[in-house]
Amino acid sequence: MAAVSLVPPLSLSHLRCKPSFFPPNPNPNSNHWRTNRIILISVSSSSFRNGSTPETECPVPLEQQPVNEYQALSDSFPFSWAAADLFAYCSRLAITGVSFSLFIGLPVSSFGTADPRARALGAASAGILSVTLAVLRMYLGWAYVGNRLLSATVEYEETGWYDGQIWVKTPEVLARDRLLGSFSVKPVLSRVKLTLVGLAVSLVLCVLLFINIENPKDSSQEAELKAIAGVYNDASAKSFEPDAFCGDPDFS
Repeated sequence: MAAVSLVPPLSLSHLRCKPSFFPPNPNPNSNHWRTNRIILISVSSSSFRNGSTPETECPVPLEQQPVNEYQALSDSFPFSWAAADLFAYCSRLAITGVSFSLFIGLPVSSFGTADPRARALGAASAGILSVTLAVLRMYLGWAYVGNRLLSATVEYEETGWYDGQIWVKTPEVLARDRLLGSFSVKPVLSRVKLTLVGLAVSLVLCVLLFINIENPKDSSQEAELKAIAGVYNDASAKSFEPDAFCGDPDFS
């Protein structure tokens, strides 16, 4: 204990600026080296606890920091699709939609109708719906991370939901997060929004076409259906009152 009290306290800046503090060939068995090693470990653990640095002193846990959440989202499935290049993004969505159409939509629509046009529209609607749900999930994830990056405060939990805290970002952290949110997250959100609009329009068109195929509008058929069978229609009127239809070219 007496030897520990004689050693001056160390800091990271002191270690970084004066690397000659330790001897060139330290002896691990000496008390001086053992004491310095204990002090170095204690300084490192206290300075970098919860992912913080001496400059920021961020109390937010490492996995809840917005910049780390952004990195995790960029590498996770399927959120990484939205951050990829345009060709990879469109091709992955197309493969997903075609797969759902062929393996799920087409078998299900085959049981509902015998019309091949209705089957094709049903399969296409299933594929578009599956892609819409996937893109919607991407949008929610990227919007959440973008809001945390652009916000001046960070809500976090130390050990559980019951001890939520709010940390105000330092100017350096706020500038870094807002640059990342503005130039990395906002373009992704714009792409996902346009995709959602296009998918929604396509899905509505498929539904309208499906309704038109199932219930075609024919004026002549509607007129015949409205007439009461056996009471009155054009054929029965001509048979009972031929003089009234003398000028009708269809009358024979």
